[in-house]
Amino acid sequence: MAGIDPGTRSFDVLGLEDGEVFLDESIPSTEIARNPGCLAKLLMDAGPLDLVVGPSGYGLPMKHISEIGEEEIFQMVLFKPGDPDIPVLTGLSKAVKLLKDAGLNIIFIPGIIHLPTVPEYRKINAIDMGTADKLCCAVLAIHDYSERHGVPFDKVSIILLEIGFGYNAGIAIENGRIVDGIGGTRAGPGFLTSGALDGEVAYMLERISKTTLFTGGVRTIVGDESLTPEDFPKRARTEPRARLAWEAFMEGLEKTARALQASVKKPEAIIISGRLSNIPEIYQELSSRLSEIARVEKIVGLQARAKAAAQGAALIADGLAGGRTRGLVEHMKIKEAAGTVLDHVYIGALNKKYRV
Repeated sequence: MAGIDPGTRSFDVLGLEDGEVFLDESIPSTEIARNPGCLAKLLMDAGPLDLVVGPSGYGLPMKHISEIGEEEIFQMVLFKPGDPDIPVLTGLSKAVKLLKDAGLNIIFIPGIIHLPTVPEYRKINAIDMGTADKLCCAVLAIHDYSERHGVPFDKVSIILLEIGFGYNAGIAIENGRIVDGIGGTRAGPGFLTSGALDGEVAYMLERISKTTLFTGGVRTIVGDESLTPEDFPKRARTEPRARLAWEAFMEGLEKTARALQASVKKPEAIIISGRLSNIPEIYQELSSRLSEIARVEKIVGLQARAKAAAQGAALIADGLAGGRTRGLVEHMKIKEAAGTVLDHVYIGALNKKYRV
């Protein structure tokens, strides 16, 4: 079994056999965009794979790769023709087409908005409640928490904060099921993205391209597009603009966690995952800010370098194939996902275009 995470910075691939890691690779997203066939080659070279959870972007109700056409790819990337190339999206689109030609047994999975465990009223005028990789992170978080604390997976109630290279997101999990989510374009400022856009700001911009969604965050506030996450805390101690970005970044994550308390009343813990969670100063600051809500823990996951989303994707593949995580995958009702990411928008040109 294997799972793929199409991240902003890298595509990570993790393979499991009887619960043990046998494939653990990371490919820069720019390389996938330049040479999309390398992903198919990696999987083919790994030997026979019973099932692969593919790079699903914003997600789809469960579909086999043989069912994937242009409309499904559009729903996964939501990328309009004519927009400037973005490596993760360009690479995903090209890679999916080549994976289809390779004849691999690949399943594409839903995003948070597709799940029947999320009440419909929480989906109103939303698209990004958490992409498919955030679903994967949630699966890993539940599995990880259950294993570490000896809590049955159907009793796990937590808030997950995913702090990635590009975006931040929050997922509310109650009794082992996802009940709400605040995706990266709806949360506070991320390292790259501005997060949620004020409606008047969107109006004044006149035209918002996909590129816009990758700007306005920490790097833009600091004014240094070469800033690394590792250097961010140090510069925040000495530079006014970096300090401004630090406060906005941290309070945005705190507000996301507090907002999700409306959906999971008594979380046992707040679980922190994602690339930036590995930076000690960021984790310590979040622990200080969030500990009054619940204890704060960093996700442990599997012993692998692949990111949490790839690990969770591999666990989903294992469960779908009837393996050790079958009970968890069935409990989360992943196979019962339905609709499109655009079904719940009641605004402008999208109103009634996709809703049935």
